[in-house]
Order: sequence, then C-alpha cells, then structure tokens
Amino acid sequence: MQARNIIVAFLLGSLPLLSWADSPPSPIQDSTQTSQDINTSTVLALEDAIAFTLKNNPLLYQYHFRHQSLMAQREASSLSPALELGIEIENIAGSGEFNGVDSAETTLALSSVIELGAKARSRVAVVDARSDRLNFERQAATLDVLGELTALFIRTLATQESIALSKEAAALSERMLKTVRQRASKGAAPEAEVMRAKAALIRASVRLNAQHSSFERQRMALSSFWGSTNPHFSTLSGSLSVLDASGDFASLLQRAQRSPAIAIFASEARLKDAEVKLAQAQSRVDIGWQLGVRRFEETDDTAFTAGISIPLFSGKRNHGAVTSALAERNAVDYQQVDAQLKLHNRLFTAFSQRKENTAAVKQFSSQILPALEQALNLTRQAYETGRYRYQDWIAAQEELLTAKQQHIEAATAAQLNQALIEQLIAEPLTTDNLPY
Repeated sequence: MQARNIIVAFLLGSLPLLSWADSPPSPIQDSTQTSQDINTSTVLALEDAIAFTLKNNPLLYQYHFRHQSLMAQREASSLSPALELGIEIENIAGSGEFNGVDSAETTLALSSVIELGAKARSRVAVVDARSDRLNFERQAATLDVLGELTALFIRTLATQESIALSKEAAALSERMLKTVRQRASKGAAPEAEVMRAKAALIRASVRLNAQHSSFERQRMALSSFWGSTNPHFSTLSGSLSVLDASGDFASLLQRAQRSPAIAIFASEARLKDAEVKLAQAQSRVDIGWQLGVRRFEETDDTAFTAGISIPLFSGKRNHGAVTSALAERNAVDYQQVDAQLKLHNRLFTAFSQRKENTAAVKQFSSQILPALEQALNLTRQAYETGRYRYQDWIAAQEELLTAKQQHIEAATAAQLNQALIEQLIAEPLTTDNLPY
C-alpha cells in the first residue's frame, strides 16, 4: 500500500492499524526490541514509516482512553434517577410521654425522581456528539502527526541527497587536486594552486561529515514517531524529483472543505446543539416522589405514606445555563468561518509555492544542470591544456555544485508543500506516480 493510500484508508476507517477496539501498547517498553520488531530492513520507505507510526505512536493512543471515558459517561448518562431507601424515626428520647421509644413513629420510605423533558436522552445525545467530535479530532491529530512525519521524511531524504552531492563534490575536488599536482610537477601551475585544491578537498570533507551528523539526528527523530530510540534503518527510499500534478486551486479548496479539520466544526456545532437541548431540558421540573410505610409504636398500627415534591422557579434559575449554551453555539459558527479563512490562506500559499518550486525543478533538470555540466567539462579540458585558469575551473565547479544543491532545495520545497496540501485536503493529489 502506498503512503498516501494509507492516509486515505485511515480516514475512511478501512485501515485496522489504530481503532477504538485496539489495546494500546504499554507506555513502558523496550524501545530497542520495538525497533528491531518493526525495522526489518536497512532501507526505510515512507509507507513503512507511516504504518509504524499509526501502530505505535504514543500521542495517538490518548484518543483510545478518551473514547473509553466517553463510553463510560454514556452508560452513566443513560441511567434513570436512582432509587433511595430511607428510614425516619420520630418522637423518641423526648420528655414526658415522648420519653424513650414507646411513642416512636418509624417510617420506611422508597423515593426517587421522575425526570421530565427527556433529560436522559439529552444527556446521551451530548455524549454521542462528543464521541463524534472526538473521532474527527483523532483524524485531524493523525493527519497532523503524519504530516509532521512526512515533512521530516522529506527533509531527511533531502539530507541524504545532499550527502550524495557532497560525495560528488569531494570526488571532483580530489580529481582537481590530482590534475593540479600533475601540472605543478611539470611547472605549468604554481604550488599555491595545489594548496588551494587541498583546502577545497578538506572543506568538502567537512561538509560531508556535518551532513552525516545531521542525517543521524534526523534518523533518530524519525524513529521517535513510532516510539523507538534505536533506529535500525540506514537509508531512505524515494526521489524528491517525482512530482504530481496538483490540479487547480478551486478543486483543492473544495476538497479541503471536507477535511477533518473543518468537519470538526460541524461536529462541534452538533455538540453545542445537543448541549443547548440539554440545558433547555434541565429547565423542565423534575417531580420527586416518595412511598413508604409508617409504624406507630404506641398503638402497634401501620399506615402507608406518599408524597411528591416539585421545585419552584427551576426554569428561571436555569435561564443562565441556557443563555450560556446558546452563546457558545453561536460562537462555533464564527470559529468555523475563521478556520476556513485560515485554511484558504494556508492552502493557497502552499499551492502557489509548490507551483513555483515545481517550475524551478523542471528548469534545473532540463536546462540549468545540463548546461553547467557541459560547461564544467569544457572548462576542465581547457585548464588541462593551459587555455583556462585555475579560478575558471573552480568557478565552473562551484556553479554546478551550487545549482545541484538549489535543485535539491527546490524539489524539497515542492515536496513539503505537496505534503502540506495533502494534509489540508486529507487526500492524495493523485493516486498515480506517487513520489514515494
């Protein structure tokens, strides 16, 4: 399964990697053993990293326990008011004829409350709405985690390509040093050029070491997404230069409106509607009732007792709660409008930057890099025959290496913007020619 298909499958609920029924892994575990269990290859693909993260990411499992809590709340909310058994003894330990217990009156009563206004159903509706919102929160949080993972994977892949470029730069510097030494031995080049060529080779080695260190840090950060502190992969698979067609902005925006980040507000509105109905139901009075048996100790007689109680002015006392619930419900509409505006801006920025970066990648690949590679070959040949200076060769080589690094950076930016677009729309741009 490809990486973006994994995300779509998760959103559609068809991927059983993280469901409400799953038992989360223990928070205290042997991270080395976990890493060995899931990292069976030294090459890591993005789809594998996503699968590991969905199965083992500690952050995502908090929703498992929040769901359990809501299910317990739903069970409690559906219960009717409890029955109460009470006993009351009167006319004891007094004075005169009420001295002792001969005149005692003992009442054994069963009491409860009759809820009016379908309060139990309203409470359950609130919990169900919270559960619905939690599901969208989980989806949005998963997209955020997978978005962060994908972005880090892309940056790590860029570092890996930069390492390959640094190795190429070191090889070019080594070849340059060899050529300059040969010319210097024949008296055709000054010794200063040999020293400069040596320094260039050392600088290339320093850059290569720094990039290796950066790659190690990124490997560790990637492994942390699935709870491992001991990464066992050594390389990443993928190419930064494979880019999908993004389509037009209007269609992307339409798809983004259906994403969990926006759907949360619809579920939030349903929750607030349920809370308003519950607050309104609480304004309806509850009737308390009591049935019992009273025993008169003095005459050894018994009698039944019955009673009801109705609270006064409950609707007026609950007016503030209803007003507060209505205000919170109205605020959700404005929060959704604000979120949609922010979504529009983020999506357009990512779309525009990706379009710009994609055009740059194509120009580097088709025009700039071939021209500079040819220029470097011609300059090297001219230097070897004494027609060009050492500075000309250095300049041509630096121009090519700089352009290749810019090509990597443009491709990285394009992939990062593509990952952000897919995170915002919660869908792949296309299911064909996936870059990973």
